[in-house]
Amino acid sequence: MSASVIENASDVVIVGGGLVGTSTALFLRRRGRSVTLLESGLVGQQASGTNFGNVRRQGRPLHQLPLANRANPIWREMKALMGADVEYLESGHVRVCYRSSPELVGELEAYAAEACQAGLELELLSGDAMRRRFPFLGPEVSAASYSACDGHANPRLAAPAFARAAVRAGATVCENARVAVVEKNGEDFRAVCDDGRAFRAPVLLVAAGAWGSLLSSQFREPVPVVVRGPTMSVTEPVPYGVAPAVGVFTKASSESVYFRQIPRGNVIIGGGPRADAHLDFRRAKVDPRNTLHQFHQLGRLAPALARLNVIRVWSGVEGYTPDALPVMGPSGGTGGLYYAFGFSGSGFQIAPAVGEVMAELIDTGTTAIDLAPYRVSRFGAA
Repeated sequence: MSASVIENASDVVIVGGGLVGTSTALFLRRRGRSVTLLESGLVGQQASGTNFGNVRRQGRPLHQLPLANRANPIWREMKALMGADVEYLESGHVRVCYRSSPELVGELEAYAAEACQAGLELELLSGDAMRRRFPFLGPEVSAASYSACDGHANPRLAAPAFARAAVRAGATVCENARVAVVEKNGEDFRAVCDDGRAFRAPVLLVAAGAWGSLLSSQFREPVPVVVRGPTMSVTEPVPYGVAPAVGVFTKASSESVYFRQIPRGNVIIGGGPRADAHLDFRRAKVDPRNTLHQFHQLGRLAPALARLNVIRVWSGVEGYTPDALPVMGPSGGTGGLYYAFGFSGSGFQIAPAVGEVMAELIDTGTTAIDLAPYRVSRFGAA
């Protein structure tokens, strides 16, 4: 290392400026820890800023509900906490089944019963009661599960708001700081950027999303992350009439589609086939065939929406683990090293709670949230 390179020291270095990294930075500062966050591009530029914006608890694995429940009050207090509006609306979430899969209605009912024990109240509807409550649903829909306390927010605003709040609290946030090498050198970790800048701290948190395995592999803990780009689109504005976010409960990935309407009237649509994404170029493609398929499925879910005009499509680089669960918690072999990545397209709602939990774990060595399902060791370690 050149003697001209200055090593910047702090208590914790965080690699990754998405919603998990920025929220962890803020909550660490609130605990009095000095923090340096390194983001290879711009804060919230990748999956945290290009996702659907679903702030939903229902449909998550039951073991994840304590984490999702912990995130709920953070979302409710977001404006006061951040000093910024991230367009969070607690307007509900609807999950539906199609008539072609009657067996799923029983699963929906069983999930509702178990979720209630974990603190998530769900209302089950079918027949005329469902049609009166949600008249926009198509004739193929047979049953619905409604979570009144879920909602949605603008993903373009969330991570930057956390980053600004973290900076105001005293954190250092470095954008355009692509980390090439991370290593443990004595008691400290060193993170060296492409431009030669070096940062050190006794604690390192890898929160680099789809790029997380590139860094965990340097500590002999590779994670089999598959990189893909979700299909997203937004329509022309129409009169506001659908408050909750709506999605399909299905075992067929081809049927998966979801939408939400924002108060300005535009309808945001996600789900369906994913396209290619590239770590090296930090880009994901939008395949027009996927958008057409998405609208075909939307016609089954909410027929009136399928006649709207699309005004924009986009995607982002997302990392998916084989079991669709994140890697979260301490390293299995390197003291002071922590992971929080691989959220597999389902990290937006829980991300603020992940930040709070990781800050708690780093600061105190423990947390009330059970992290066993998310251990990196489930993929094996060298």
